[in-house]
Parts: sequence; C-alpha cells; structure tokens
Amino acid sequence: MSDERSERAKFALSRWEDEGGAGTAPPPATREADETQPDVAAQTDSEIRQLRVRMIALENVVIAMIATSSEAQLDLIREMAAFISPRCGFTPHPMTIRAAVHMNDLVDRAEHFR
Repeated sequence: MSDERSERAKFALSRWEDEGGAGTAPPPATREADETQPDVAAQTDSEIRQLRVRMIALENVVIAMIATSSEAQLDLIREMAAFISPRCGFTPHPMTIRAAVHMNDLVDRAEHFR
C-alpha cells in the first residue's frame, strides 16, 4: 500500500482502534441525576425483521458494486479489512474480527459475478 493510501486508511479508521469505533478518549461525563433521558422504546419483532431485510438488500447491493470494481479497489477492501483486524498491542474485539472476515467474504462472494 502506498504511503498516501496508508495514511488515508489510518485517518478513515482512526476511531476504530480495537472495539469497532471506540477511540482512546475517555467516555463522556455522565449526566446529572436530575436530567431526564428520553424513553426509547425497544424494537418490535417486525422492526427487527425489517432491519434484517434492509441489511440483506444492502449487502447484495454492495456485492453487486464490488463485482464491478477494479482489482485495485478489491485490494483496497482487503487492505482495509486487514487494517481493522486486531493489531499488536490492542485487545482483539469479536465484532471487529467478524467485520474484517465479513469484508473479505463480500469480496469473495462478488467474485461469482465478475
């Protein structure tokens, strides 16, 4: 990977240390006890099903787009997956590991349509 691309990748993923987005900054201060937090309703089964349908649709759109990508773009996807994989000195996080595996899987699945 070129130095410029490496720097861009590091910048793009600078907040993705070892927990899929968790940075090194301390968590924000907790709210005062007298402040009220809005009630957030739990998602219903139908909302969860709808999210799953949308994820399947988006995943297939991404696969279609990857299928028309250049070799350089495919290499970049693989490099990004390697970049978010656990690195020396950081605690492996299961979601980050799964995300990296899934990125490579999307590239592999797109190969069938190339």
